[in-house]
Amino acid sequence: MPELPDVTVYIEALRARIIGRKLIRVITKSPFLLRSATPPLSAAFGRTVHDIRRIGKQIAVGVEGGLWLVLHLKIAGRLHWQSSAPKMSGRNMLAAFEFEGGWLWLTEAGTQRRAGLYVVEGEEGLQSLNAGGIEPLDVDLRGFAAALRYSNHTLKRALTDPHILSGIGNAYSDEILHRAQLSPIAMTQRLADEEMERLYTATRAILVGWTDRLRAEAGGEFPEGVTAFRPEMTVHGRYGQPCPRCGAKVQRIRYAANETNYCAQCQTNGRLLADRALSRLMHEDWPRTLDELEALKKR
Repeated sequence: MPELPDVTVYIEALRARIIGRKLIRVITKSPFLLRSATPPLSAAFGRTVHDIRRIGKQIAVGVEGGLWLVLHLKIAGRLHWQSSAPKMSGRNMLAAFEFEGGWLWLTEAGTQRRAGLYVVEGEEGLQSLNAGGIEPLDVDLRGFAAALRYSNHTLKRALTDPHILSGIGNAYSDEILHRAQLSPIAMTQRLADEEMERLYTATRAILVGWTDRLRAEAGGEFPEGVTAFRPEMTVHGRYGQPCPRCGAKVQRIRYAANETNYCAQCQTNGRLLADRALSRLMHEDWPRTLDELEALKKR
């Protein structure tokens, strides 16, 4: 799922291309894309774009008259820019937005249609789509700590909960926790002040660093190849590969359709976190440490 760094670079590219330009029309292919009924999508046609904002992981395009088109890309939604109209026959095509000077089109890989488009009116309508989490790059350490300690959750859940922090998902939370050398299952209300400061510093470093990297990769062009799995990442998507800090193999825990990647040596004092499915299957045979895991592999 595109997260804060990816969405930020998308927005910068869009600002350079559509601010001050009219939205001529929107062609939707998927009947599941439009998630609102009032105002109608057609009400935005012919209006000039005056603002673009990030609302969590969503992209909000404001046109004159106080209307906003809000795109939530979810896991597999991606944006593309061309000077000419795209072919609407593509299997992954969901919608095409025609602006003065070019076309923005939305695709979504796979068969599940999760991406959504909302049309809302005014600031109140826009904020109705905001989960309310604080902006991690706009808050100081005190505000960051207060938000995380307000309720007691694991760090992984707290970082990815849009009601607590805005714009962070599965990929960058893994990278943040590895940078901070903290366990994904450590509880927010049990963090020492020094650990909270490490988490705050790591959060800012990862988000700013990856935004700068993605911006440089785009080089002024429209960003393509947006993905949650990048070879430069330290742990996310790198299960079984060596941790760049200590060389131990990156581990993972799976839950539902997601997984958390971490380094046991760097983050959990060598202790393996229990994978829900496997640990239930193996019971007392589940390895507790990296040494036990290696011994099990040699049997």
